Amino acid sequence: MNFTRADFPEGFRFGVATSAYQIEGHAHGGAGPTHWDSFAATPGNVVRFENGALACDHYHRMDEDLDLIRDLGADVYRFSTSWARVMPEGRGRPNAEGLDFYDRLVDGLLERGIDPAVTLYHWEMPQALADLGGWRNADMPNWFADYTEVIMGRIGDRTWSAAPINEPWCVGWLSHFEGHHAPGLRDIRATARAMHHVLLSHGRATQVMKGLGVSNLGAVCNFEWSAPATDSPADVAAARRYDAIYNRFFMGGLFQGEYPADALEGLEPHLPQGWQDDFATIQSPLDWVGVNYYTRKRVSATNDPWPAYAYEPAEGPLTDMGWEIYPQGLQDFLTRTAREYTGDLPIYVTENGMASTTDPDPDRIAFLTDHFNATRAAIAEGAPVAGYFVWSLMDNFEWALGYEKRFGLVHVDFETLARTPKASYHALANWWR
Repeated sequence: MNFTRADFPEGFRFGVATSAYQIEGHAHGGAGPTHWDSFAATPGNVVRFENGALACDHYHRMDEDLDLIRDLGADVYRFSTSWARVMPEGRGRPNAEGLDFYDRLVDGLLERGIDPAVTLYHWEMPQALADLGGWRNADMPNWFADYTEVIMGRIGDRTWSAAPINEPWCVGWLSHFEGHHAPGLRDIRATARAMHHVLLSHGRATQVMKGLGVSNLGAVCNFEWSAPATDSPADVAAARRYDAIYNRFFMGGLFQGEYPADALEGLEPHLPQGWQDDFATIQSPLDWVGVNYYTRKRVSATNDPWPAYAYEPAEGPLTDMGWEIYPQGLQDFLTRTAREYTGDLPIYVTENGMASTTDPDPDRIAFLTDHFNATRAAIAEGAPVAGYFVWSLMDNFEWALGYEKRFGLVHVDFETLARTPKASYHALANWWR
């Protein structure tokens, strides 16, 4: 790694990220069932029928894991809270054991000099709410606001930052249109409503947290650079349509109070009645925005129904996920986000990393080096980037791909649950400190 902390702006924050269902062990601590438990129990949805019942057993190994974050030299730990752990039925009586767990987590971070950055939802919906339609249901913003009040009323006085929902595209499109994540639907009407209700829920949660006095509130969106496979007008239009659905829909809603026309072509007939009136809530003022970035897609036009695009083979090296390694996309998104949407608002790279099983892991060190340098280049262009969080602290349950894709700086033996820091962990520790 050809840089030090001094090569970044004063006060730049470095950290690592995880999510609740991927590491905690959802079978413990009184957590209720989630739609991910149901999705994983359905044959064909998850590699080897694996699930998050045990995951990394972070629920019982929290102190060991927090020590790993401390010894890494991280400034911030970005974690998520599980709705079903806090409120097993999604509504009603909270689970005292779940609230106590997150209390201990926040206090443990502060005791080690690490700032807690909380995300309230990272994909595991209580099954009781999924039974009522989940994100398709117009009551979701109210349910999510109530959950926000419960969890942030408990820990919000000690968090460094908070964001309501991780990666709206995955929650809305990937899960309801492509069917790859829970609830596993392929329904355009469900997709349109989920995408809108996710943003409205974000706005309601933001308002609730402001009312509680919680500060440093943001939004975390995932971005994927879209490149036309050829210079043909059809491929250029297809790539722009992909960009509208994946990137511009959510940023447009959050920061411009509108959805892009090339996304509305297919989605508008299915949006809930009166959706245009919700932007005042969706646009509740924020203190920062988070950019999750991993790869780009080469997109071509098809003759299929809307959205009428397909993915072409990547041109560069790939991670174990089959994702093209394309650091330029991170630089481009950081500068574009500031230029087109957020202006001087601080931007954080809230997730970036790679899946790899090489041991030691020079490919992960090279990946991170290239993406840190892309971040530095964006800062040099004037993008107000204020921090960078590596995904992930440790190998974990990688959703539909089970335990075979390893993003961690720390290796986890899923037979013994032993943690072993990788070469990339030590490389970061050497210059983060």
